[in-house]
Amino acid sequence: MASKSRPRTISVYLYIPNIIGYIRILLNCYAFAICFTNKELFSVLYFISFVCDALDGWFARKFNQVSTFGAVLDMVTDRISTACLLVILSQVYRPSFVFLSLLALDIASHWFQMYSTFLVGKSNHKDVKDSTSWLFKLYYGNRMFMGYCCVACELLYIILFLLAKESEKMTDVLLDAAKQNIIYSALLAFLLFGWATKQLVNVIQMKTAADLCVLYDLNKKQNK
Repeated sequence: MASKSRPRTISVYLYIPNIIGYIRILLNCYAFAICFTNKELFSVLYFISFVCDALDGWFARKFNQVSTFGAVLDMVTDRISTACLLVILSQVYRPSFVFLSLLALDIASHWFQMYSTFLVGKSNHKDVKDSTSWLFKLYYGNRMFMGYCCVACELLYIILFLLAKESEKMTDVLLDAAKQNIIYSALLAFLLFGWATKQLVNVIQMKTAADLCVLYDLNKKQNK
């Protein structure tokens, strides 16, 4: 029995999107290893890894290689990558509490969402059709909008890292950058809007998922 199931298990690990996931991990490991010695190369490698996040989903759908392992691998890689970058930013900017708070919100909202998804029997954490929040449904229902928010968020963090000097205030750095020229100002405004939208979605996501957990407990007690 074990010998029959083993080939199928190995084949899932070798799905194309999962292999892309392993490459992302290697890219990020090397990127963070050199982040303080070569900021430009770090930024390029980190962004390539981020782009691969979109590619693995496309390959999964294209070759019918969607898997629960791949979904978990993708989300864990995303969360750890962003978390590491936020920790680094917390070391070069003051107050560091801002970035640590963003880190806590990002992890907490996605953990609540994943747990509540399986709790209520959904197969995908992006299934939010029953949500009462139009922004929440727009975010997960429109790939282009979600992509814009995610790209804006990660690009903003990368730019902040490239502009950072030791122990600076984030607001001062952004204001100085915005004063350089109108194109730079427009770009920062574009990124800040996407970043702010994603943070708001994280808050809504955490509250919605928490409500589902509470309702699950209440329904469980009523059915006893």
